[in-house]
Amino acid sequence: MSRGACPPRLKRRAEFLAVAQRGRKQARGALLVQALAQPGPLRMGFTATKKLGNAVVRNRAKRRMREIARLEFGANREGYDIVMVAREGITTAPFATLRQAFRDALARLDVPC
Repeated sequence: MSRGACPPRLKRRAEFLAVAQRGRKQARGALLVQALAQPGPLRMGFTATKKLGNAVVRNRAKRRMREIARLEFGANREGYDIVMVAREGITTAPFATLRQAFRDALARLDVPC
């Protein structure tokens, strides 16, 4: 039931900071989701801090978040910059729970999924 490729990515620190400062935030379980309405295509950013663990743990967390974004959005959406921030427990939480937490956060942020 995949929807295709992962959406385009936020890559620059300034882009992440803009979403964090001007966007809306919603924490759900092991995820923090930040969303900022923008013209143009939907872009996603993924981040995990060193507090989460070593590089192996952080990379696993980001892979899980990228897969959630790919399944939920695909590549053809418009209007938002979204940043997913990994929180403690993301690597051990069941994938279905993480996916539902992401959906719930988007619903509370009024981002169409």
